[in-house]
Amino acid sequence: MVVEVKPLRFVIPGEPRGKGRPRFGRSRAGFAVAYTDAKTATYENLVRLAAREAGVTPIDGPLFVQVNAFFTVPQSWSKKRRASALDGAEAPSRFDVDNIAKAVLDGLNGVAFADDKQIVTLLASKAFGHFARCEVQVFPVSGMKEQAVEACEIRP
Repeated sequence: MVVEVKPLRFVIPGEPRGKGRPRFGRSRAGFAVAYTDAKTATYENLVRLAAREAGVTPIDGPLFVQVNAFFTVPQSWSKKRRASALDGAEAPSRFDVDNIAKAVLDGLNGVAFADDKQIVTLLASKAFGHFARCEVQVFPVSGMKEQAVEACEIRP
């Protein structure tokens, strides 16, 4: 019996955030301890919450993940420049796209998949949009070929 696993699709509301650098402190015993900064931890919790609210359940096996991050255009920009940015002529300069993907994937550990080592293909992008959000799609690799063309479309 073959069980078909549906792809997971959900949206994380708000400005996307990149994974911050690890911070270091001292434990009570005097040892160096690495920890995640508060802003990154808050964003990873938002990712978990958005996934759970969308009814995401863990998928086993190799995965293809797509992360599309959309930032709002700064209010200080002229109408012409804003329109140009929304048409894709300019890219957001905040956060590296790989750090955005890392923050999303770390937030999905244990929620959409057991561990991010299951991911064999990752497609990540960032662009300006009318409202800030991060669109996430997780596909099992088996049966992915039919869905890949649709998944790779970026919509503002």
